[in-house]
Order: sequence, then structure tokens, then C-alpha cells
Amino acid sequence: MEKEIVEQYLKTIQSLSEKGKPVKTTEIAKAMGIAPATVTESLQKMAKKRLIKYEPYHGASLTSKGEAIARKVSRKHRLLERFLSDVLGIEKSKVHEQACQMEHTLSDEAEVALCRMLNHPETCPDDKKTIPPCGLDVESCIECKSVPASDIKKIDKEEKLRQLTELKKGDRAKVQFIRGGRGVVESLHKIGLTKGAEVEVVNMAPFSGPIEICARGCRMAIGRGVASKIFVQK
Repeated sequence: MEKEIVEQYLKTIQSLSEKGKPVKTTEIAKAMGIAPATVTESLQKMAKKRLIKYEPYHGASLTSKGEAIARKVSRKHRLLERFLSDVLGIEKSKVHEQACQMEHTLSDEAEVALCRMLNHPETCPDDKKTIPPCGLDVESCIECKSVPASDIKKIDKEEKLRQLTELKKGDRAKVQFIRGGRGVVESLHKIGLTKGAEVEVVNMAPFSGPIEICARGCRMAIGRGVASKIFVQK
């Protein structure tokens, strides 16, 4: 299978999957405009490459390897939507289709340059979906700006980085990346939330209230807006 087709399948499964549940063949066929029989054949091939887990009559779900690829493509897609909308001024109703055509050919190097040029956007323009964090070994967007691109190492972890807001009460995780301006980064550093810090979710206030966490032996409450800028690894 061609790389572009595989990436499109993975991204489609990712977008249709609800909390990791398998996606039915008919759902994928409808979303991609492809005959169900063709989808079944493709899923079988992808399962052999361990990109997905597939079981006839039950559906397909992404493996950690497939999830990493889908997340990478989604990041490029949403950055391209920002570029097409914010820089080129293309109508928002047209940017999705244009980005779909470009996402598979955008190199990793160009992706980093595009993100920097756009000043590290957090969401795409049409439905405000979060742009997945990059696969670079940096603590924050501020650090990325200050380091030459050639000196930054790629980590490309298969394990998904989650926003702190995605965790549940009792979950433990480690801070890996902070998105935002210098003010946000410095404020979080002052309370001990730096890369590698271990956090435990103590309580999640209802109605989008603050999240209470324990980090470095201290309990603290963080607003949902700030918490969404903190990416962790369970």
C-alpha cells in the first residue's frame, strides 16, 4: 500500500474512534468514500504491519505505532490549515480539503519550520481542535524558539502525550511538554511543573472548574485553561 493511503486510513480510524473503541469497516468506508470490500482488504494488510488491530465483524483500532503515525499526520494537517487560513487567506470552508492534499508530502523539517513561522499555534482554525505537540525533545515552545532546528533531537515517542485535562482523578503522569508563551512557562516553573515532574490528579472540579494536583510534594489547583497547555505521559 502507498504511504499516503496508509496515512489516510490511520487518520480516519483515529478521528472515528471513540475512547479507543474499534471502528467498523462500514464507518471507515463511508468516511473515505471507498467500497467496504476494499477497506477490509486494506485493513488486513495494515494489521500484518502491526499498524492496527483488526478483527472481522468487530472493526479496527490503532496500535501504538499506528497511533503515532496518525498523530503526526494530524499535526501536519492542522498546521497546514493554519497556514492556508491565516497566511494565505483561503476560506475556512476550503482549507480542510487543501490540507488533506498537502499533509502527506510535508517533510518533518518543513513541519518544524512551519510551526515556528506560525508562532506555535495551539488549535486549527475550523473546529478549534488541538494541534498535537511536536515530536521534538524540547520542554516548551519557548525552548524550541531559542535552539537552532539542526540542534534539536527528535524523540518520536509512540506513547501519546496527553493534555493534563484528559486525565482522571487518581491518575499519575510525568510532565513532558508545556505549550504557551514565556509567561505561562515561567509561572508553571515557579510552582515546580517542569519537564520530568511527576503529578497526581487529586480532584477534578465539576463544570470546567480547576484541577487539583499533587506535584513535588505540594498540592495545588490549576485552571483548565492552563492545564490544557501541560502535556504529560502516563
